[in-house]
Amino acid sequence: MSTNPEAVMHIGEVAARTELSLRSLRHWEEVGLLQPSGRTDGGFRLYTEADVEKVLVIRRMKPLGFSLDQMKAVMRDIEALDDPATDAGERDAVRQRLDEIRQDATERRRALVRQLEMADEFIDLITTRRG
Repeated sequence: MSTNPEAVMHIGEVAARTELSLRSLRHWEEVGLLQPSGRTDGGFRLYTEADVEKVLVIRRMKPLGFSLDQMKAVMRDIEALDDPATDAGERDAVRQRLDEIRQDATERRRALVRQLEMADEFIDLITTRRG
């Protein structure tokens, strides 16, 4: 795969910037969730700023418990919206799917907030029992 002359990063820099492990980034490539924009002649992965943005989208979805297939679908939809060749009808369908995911993410977030509230209640209970 050829590389673009724009600024590129190796996997270690991407991992450091996104607070992810090299293993996670490699795994996401293996399962087809994320592809680096290029490779060096020696086969090292090369990532662009756009790739880092994709990594951050995936990283933000993970705590909400989305499946691999759901994350792949979201990434495809985001790429379709960013592609000027995507026709108006497809853009409308993509926006509808992303709106459904947004609603799902909102519900998942509410559940996480409730779990945190319960954790705080437990901590308070233990703290008051200690005297």
